[in-house]
Amino acid sequence: MSKMLTIALSKGKLLEPTLALFAQAGFGGYVIEDDDRRLIWENPKTGHRLLIVRPSDVPAYVEHGAADIGVVGKDVLLEQNPDVYEPVDLGLGGCKLVVAKPKGQMSYQRLSSKLRVATKYPNMTERYFNQLGLPVEIIKLYGSIELAPLVGLADRIVDLVSTGKTLKANNLEEEDLIAWSTARLIVNRASMKMKHDVVHHLIDRVKKSLGKQSSKGTRG
Repeated sequence: MSKMLTIALSKGKLLEPTLALFAQAGFGGYVIEDDDRRLIWENPKTGHRLLIVRPSDVPAYVEHGAADIGVVGKDVLLEQNPDVYEPVDLGLGGCKLVVAKPKGQMSYQRLSSKLRVATKYPNMTERYFNQLGLPVEIIKLYGSIELAPLVGLADRIVDLVSTGKTLKANNLEEEDLIAWSTARLIVNRASMKMKHDVVHHLIDRVKKSLGKQSSKGTRG
């Protein structure tokens, strides 16, 4: 088996900070622009090949062995529940998954009718409301989730929030917190055994880099 590591990275907001962290850990040499269309990047010096894919696709690449390692948000892992190792919380891209409602509307705990909830996260949403014993109708959307309660499509939304500005701009407010999310480093189960040395080398270097960042933050 080749000792080259294939790493699936999430395109979008997580890509730049992940590359910066990898560079600090000694695995640099990549300059990837936002408008670059290449999907595979190889660096013979580090022995790494990067795949730039949608965040929702990262777990599939890693679970099925197309990539040895991946970086993806915890929200995606909670939604998909892939069969992978999750050895490192990278602490990048911090955000939270929340239930949100139109401002001034009464709590869903006091509503008698079944809730309609619009979300990109149907599995997490269903689990959350099932734990509360509340019946819901889940409407799966792929974008512009905040629009749903404004036009009567849904009573609530479940979505990721970082600053809360988008909710505020659409006259919505947080009602409940479901989960916190940061980027995680995940590893294919077979790769953890067959490429043990190179996988653990990368994990150890990344952990040391995270430790240095933490120490700088403490001193600062």
